[in-house]
Amino acid sequence: MPNGVANGGQGHLQLSNSALLQTKSYINGEWVNAQSGSVLPVYNKATGDLLAEVVDQSRADTEVAIDAASEAFKSWSQTTPHYRHDMLLALHAKLRDNADDLARIIVAENGKCLTDAKGEVNYANSFIQWFAEQTLRIQGYTTPSPVPGVRTVVMRQPVGVAGLIAPWNFPLAMITRKVAPALGAGCTAVVKAPHEAPLSALAMAHLAEEIGLPRGVLNVLVSSKGKNENDMGLALCESEKVDKISFTGSTRVGKILVSQSAGTLKKLSMELGGNAPFIVFDDADLDQAVANAVACKFRCAGQTCISANRLYVHAKVYDEFAEKFAAKVRELRVGNGMDQGVNIGPLVNEAGHDKAEHHVKQMLEAGSKLLIGGHKGEGLFFEPTVVLAKEGVRMPTDEEETFGPVAVLYKFNTEEEVLRMANDVRVGLAGYFFSQDVQRCFRVAEALHVGMIGVNTGIISSSTMPFGGVLESGFGREGGPTGMDEYLFEKAVSFGGM
Repeated sequence: MPNGVANGGQGHLQLSNSALLQTKSYINGEWVNAQSGSVLPVYNKATGDLLAEVVDQSRADTEVAIDAASEAFKSWSQTTPHYRHDMLLALHAKLRDNADDLARIIVAENGKCLTDAKGEVNYANSFIQWFAEQTLRIQGYTTPSPVPGVRTVVMRQPVGVAGLIAPWNFPLAMITRKVAPALGAGCTAVVKAPHEAPLSALAMAHLAEEIGLPRGVLNVLVSSKGKNENDMGLALCESEKVDKISFTGSTRVGKILVSQSAGTLKKLSMELGGNAPFIVFDDADLDQAVANAVACKFRCAGQTCISANRLYVHAKVYDEFAEKFAAKVRELRVGNGMDQGVNIGPLVNEAGHDKAEHHVKQMLEAGSKLLIGGHKGEGLFFEPTVVLAKEGVRMPTDEEETFGPVAVLYKFNTEEEVLRMANDVRVGLAGYFFSQDVQRCFRVAEALHVGMIGVNTGIISSSTMPFGGVLESGFGREGGPTGMDEYLFEKAVSFGGM
């Protein structure tokens, strides 16, 4: 049942379905407070107003959820794929029917503009639909035996309880991308919602309750940053009842979780940080490259792990690209994501705000040129910014993602040079390049050391493609035909005396 609205909630977030705004966690089919009684304030990122006070949970609460998921796994894992398929499609219908409200929640808690938020809801729901259908395609196989009279059958079965840790930049989509294959495979789930933006995850749990999802199959918890968050992650990693961890977030935290999971040798999926190169060759369609660069760099105020972070432009077209790119960036409107015409909302927190400012300051001190923007606004807003990097000097973006609305343009002269620069990082999530030369397209696509590539496009994500990286961008894939494999294991059965 709905647990009501916290202080100030409806005053700042008008929803058609007020029951979507949940403030307690969902454990074993019940809405519960933190055992400690602690609460966590969630603020509207654009206005600073209090949206809600949600539960602030710790290790003890997490262990209750793990126990519930472990018990539920006994029966959920024995359900038919058709039953789980139907459950996921019922959840898909609920998200579709509440899409506008879910988008409003995302705008308020995350800060992104309404257009981006609506796109996220559709993106999130596409994973539920995709994996509902993939559930019906969980198939084993037979393999020939070298021994006469022996037949070998390979079954594919759910790994068990899945601990799912999601980020704040796509607070609904990054959860459905994990929950849908987990449940479809026959696993049960304990979800750690992001403390910066937990409301859409709790709304999804409410919709899952409405479709009659069995108790304990889906559990959603929230904790504050710091000790409670660390203890919650540690509980998931150390528990012998948790068989799978899927994490989306920073490389630093991913390494910690891998280390903490070593004692129980869990199955792991790590979708970690990136530093995406965006390359414009001299034969590119410049207008197409500019439009895609703006979309790729400034979507969600640059706060995505596949945002273009280093824009390399061939010397022959550098000045023309910079002029056209800056003109398009000047058209972007910054403000409250609910206001009509706004393209860029606030950043999610002060740390991101400060990092964007610090990167710009470092680049200017190194001799780079500020083309437009570069300044903080009130609250968590930051101007869309374009910097022309000083040639021959290492930029902060060579080392890490800005994760903000700051675009840095580098100049290059040859294909070999730009590939060397693009690959000169320890991460490899996404990369992009623009060229009309078919042979070059194949060469560069093969040479870029990343997990995903956009050729003549800056928008690559979909539920039907495998999403993931290489090197310190992690391992495992989400989405696509193999996304459910992360929640299954193979069991070989040999029959003798045939």
